Amino acid sequence: MMEIIQIVGLGLIGAILAVILRQQKPELALMLSICVGVLLFLTVIGQISAVFNVLRDLAAQANISMVYVGTILKIVGIAYIADFGAQICRDSGESALASKIEFAAKILVLVMAVPIIIAVLQALLKLVP
Repeated sequence: MMEIIQIVGLGLIGAILAVILRQQKPELALMLSICVGVLLFLTVIGQISAVFNVLRDLAAQANISMVYVGTILKIVGIAYIADFGAQICRDSGESALASKIEFAAKILVLVMAVPIIIAVLQALLKLVP
C-alpha cells in the first residue's frame, strides 16, 4: 500500500514540475518526464524479479521447459519497454513514431511467439489420432 502512494506521489510531483517547466524549457520537461519514468520503473523492479522467481519455480514444478518461460518473460518485457518508449514519444508530440514503436514491438512479439505456437500445435497433434 505504501509503495503505490510513493509511486503516485512521485508521478504527481513529476507531472506538476513538468507542466511548470514546459512553459519555460520544454526540452527539460521531457527529460524530467523520462527521468521520473525511469525512477518509477526502478521502484518496482524488485517486485518484477519476485514475479520472475515465482514463475520459474512454478515452471520447474510443472516440468515446463525454461526456454518457454524465458520466451514469455521476454515477450512481456518487449511489451512493457515498447509501451514506455511509445508513451515518451507521445509526450514529446511524436505520435507517429510512437505507433511505429508499437508496430515493431508487435512484430518482435510475433517472431518470439513462433516457437511456443509450434510447441502447442505439436502437442495438440500428438493428442489427435
